Amino acid sequence: MSYKVTLIPGDGIGPEVTQAALICVDALGLDIEWETKIAGKSSMDQGGELLPKDTIDSIKKNKVALKGPITTPVGSGFRSINVAIRQLFDLYVCLRPIKSFNSPKALYQDIDLIVIRENTEDLYAGVEFKEKDSDTDKLIEIINKTAQKKVRPGSAISIKPISRSASERITKFAFEYALANKRKKISCVHKANIMKYSDGLFLDSFIQIAQNYKDKIEYNDVIVDNLSMQLTQRPENFDMLVLPNLYGDIISDLGAGLVGGLGLAPGANIGQNIAVFEPTHGSAPRHAGKNKVNPAATILSAALMIKYLGETEKAIKLEKAVAAVVKEGKFLTYDLKADRNDPSAATTQEFAEAVAKKIKSF
Repeated sequence: MSYKVTLIPGDGIGPEVTQAALICVDALGLDIEWETKIAGKSSMDQGGELLPKDTIDSIKKNKVALKGPITTPVGSGFRSINVAIRQLFDLYVCLRPIKSFNSPKALYQDIDLIVIRENTEDLYAGVEFKEKDSDTDKLIEIINKTAQKKVRPGSAISIKPISRSASERITKFAFEYALANKRKKISCVHKANIMKYSDGLFLDSFIQIAQNYKDKIEYNDVIVDNLSMQLTQRPENFDMLVLPNLYGDIISDLGAGLVGGLGLAPGANIGQNIAVFEPTHGSAPRHAGKNKVNPAATILSAALMIKYLGETEKAIKLEKAVAAVVKEGKFLTYDLKADRNDPSAATTQEFAEAVAKKIKSF
């Protein structure tokens, strides 16, 4: 079967890591036509917009995109281009697997955890009011008249919207994903003991939906600060986590630290019929063009994309190839070395070629 996929190389190290991913995907023998588009700083440098209409139209048409990390220039109209893309296409699921891959830098070698992060609400919705702005002063006045708790004059304010509809659909996705991928347990992560209305609603929505799966999937809930401690001590107690937006972002980075760093942290942003796949790490412009960064997160994001396209066996083969190269240790990039200045560290290209060679040997 043939596929047409939007490819956004991104900024900084983006073009290098996406090219590495293409080397590995090509080794699988899939019939993919890549439609290359630009966004972010690279688009601005060419006299265009941060998120060109042409790029948006390509994603709409192809329904699937592989994206490298993007730089949002300071002073632009976007807080984050990544967030803008997620909100534009209502990519309400952020799927971030956390897996050890036998990395020598991993604190634990048996972690296989799935983070399911709600992607559209919470503090990342961007509903903010600037300090000393007239609208902010009006809002503070209303709050102080109607709420039991008071807000100090001159405060900046961020609103944390949590809706039942969004909380229910992310929970449904998590349980359906668990069934489809033979996962055993889902933990709802929250701070409902303090934020009784917002996080309380998220937790209540989770519990209501979970009732429909109680004979198939085990579930529980855990307070986010307690989870942070437990993950560092007993990560094997967790299988899947479903979280509001901000907690999901923080916990997925914590998880990446447990397994060897963001270089091994892939991501998928999934909506009703559109999905964008990207590494969790940023564009790291200081490393651009040096052919040294770890492309595994982008390669593994491509594996998630291939699975989403229905080519599960190919996706598993790609993931196994990455795991084998990391375990063998002959082509580790500098971030996976015990000494980050180790002169024997592999280049971005060498790591990708090692993965491609491993694919062909299976």
